[in-house]
Amino acid sequence: MKLNRLIKYSYPAFVYLFLYFPILIIVVFSFNDTSRSLVWKGFTTQWYTELFRDTNLLSVTGHSLIIGVLAATIATAIGTIAAVSLFRYRFWGKKLLHGLLFVMIVTPEIVMGIALLLLYSALDLPLGFWSLLLAHITLCIPFVTITVYSRITTLDKAIFEAARDLGATDFTIFSKIIIPLLSPSIIAGWLLSFTLSLDDVITSYFVSGPSFSILPLKVYAMVRLGIKPEINALCTLLLILTLLIVISAQFALYKNSGKKHAKK
Repeated sequence: MKLNRLIKYSYPAFVYLFLYFPILIIVVFSFNDTSRSLVWKGFTTQWYTELFRDTNLLSVTGHSLIIGVLAATIATAIGTIAAVSLFRYRFWGKKLLHGLLFVMIVTPEIVMGIALLLLYSALDLPLGFWSLLLAHITLCIPFVTITVYSRITTLDKAIFEAARDLGATDFTIFSKIIIPLLSPSIIAGWLLSFTLSLDDVITSYFVSGPSFSILPLKVYAMVRLGIKPEINALCTLLLILTLLIVISAQFALYKNSGKKHAKK
């Protein structure tokens, strides 16, 4: 019994340690009073001060956040509509479209990046903000569609039929019934898209261009010369931002769930 209990608790502990210990190391060493050594030399907030003085790095971070928010929002809107259309309507090529979504998910990013680069070249579209935004939207749409579709398939179609019998239009059904029921998966799709956009390197490398840089490419170029403490500080701040977004999303879902129970 003791052995089984030890295995029961040690295995998940090992998994969590494997996943989160490197992140903890980054956070701890962002306060380390040394620029190169991996040995703890003392506590300091110097690297956060240096980070906020580095206007170039902050500008690149702002670019990434803008691209991430816009790409996630647009991809979530398109992906949600696509998921609802795949579930509610019949049209030619429906199964093919559904299969292509999975193909896009498993397609290597280097293939996606080269394909988009060739497309932009054929369209004579200059590489920069718009090329990067379109690439990230394209990258995120399949993930949102599959996430929302997996949720909508659990809904009872009789709800929509009853709403239509009561005189509801397609827009009313979509805005008053479908969106509230799908809100958890929509938020999950947005968070997933934001994360994918924020840390994408390979596709961004091909379509960003010299006039518009984002954080992953900047960090990738910097770490070739060694990891600076400012990078640890920046990663810590991004981690805090991500946690705040997740906590806010969970609070919003909890509050929405509480309102539904109160109405019942």
